[in-house]
Amino acid sequence: MIVDCAIYRDGRRIEHPEHPSEYARALREARTREDAFLWLGLHEPTESEFASVTEAFGLHPLAVEDALSAHQRPKLEVYDDSLFLVLKPVSYDDGATAVTTGELMLFVGDSFVVTVRHGAANPLSAVRDRLEHDPEVLRHGPAAVMYAVGDAVVDHYLEVADDLHLDLEDLEGEVFAPPGPSGSGTAGRIYAFKRQVLEFRRATGPLGEPIGRLTGAGVPFVPESARPFFRDVSDHLTRVNEHVEGLDRLLSDVLNAYLAQMGVRQNDDMRRISAWAAMFAIPTAIAGVYGMNFTHMPELRWAWAYPAVLALMLGVCLALFRFFKRRGWL
Repeated sequence: MIVDCAIYRDGRRIEHPEHPSEYARALREARTREDAFLWLGLHEPTESEFASVTEAFGLHPLAVEDALSAHQRPKLEVYDDSLFLVLKPVSYDDGATAVTTGELMLFVGDSFVVTVRHGAANPLSAVRDRLEHDPEVLRHGPAAVMYAVGDAVVDHYLEVADDLHLDLEDLEGEVFAPPGPSGSGTAGRIYAFKRQVLEFRRATGPLGEPIGRLTGAGVPFVPESARPFFRDVSDHLTRVNEHVEGLDRLLSDVLNAYLAQMGVRQNDDMRRISAWAAMFAIPTAIAGVYGMNFTHMPELRWAWAYPAVLALMLGVCLALFRFFKRRGWL
């Protein structure tokens, strides 16, 4: 599906090719001027829809295959006629505590940018609108679009990381709250939250190497004047990765603290059970004697034998109760 296609000259939108058959002509016209380029945006295109784009822009078949199949790691591939950059934008649902990952591919070449989006996360419409209101940035050509898209994706990473941190603080408070009936599913929520952080980490971690390459020399279609902007994106990404590392470590600490609390509570329960069992063991042992059949039992002829034994049982139980209570076992 074609989302938008336009030619930009001197940082301003001048033409809107509506049919794929016009892409080749529009690209030729853009290449006749140094200050013009074409930006085509696609959303989950089919193979037949992308065929005309491949032909018009001369895209490499391996990159086209990756763009159509999706499920790629963040990466940067350099081909003869274009760059192929894969980004993974994310969105976070606070209510469901779920991180959703999309995919965003950019083909950057001589006087053109082709963006291919998969999934619901969509930073492109806002990026295009912002750039069209800032001609000074668009004058730098396709590299400016690649920078703006990467910057928007990474900046949104920071927002998602902050949201995750806030939810983690709530989860941490739940772990250290007094035990209650609602705490039975806390371990499951911690593991589920850790899985969301891992999903987020898969999007942010591998992106460091591609962005790092864009900050250095030797990458075609990226002028030297654009490198400081990619260094800014790299700095933001480093902050994101440090934040994610901190979230992961804090989650591990929260999980360990929760498991330690569970162990302490189980020990307390076992001590209480053992104390009550010890109190009942003494009467059981004494009463067990009277469950046996003896021919001669000296106490059988004592008138106060059984009241005395019952009093002995009660006395021993009370003594044990006071002892365990004083030790904090009850």
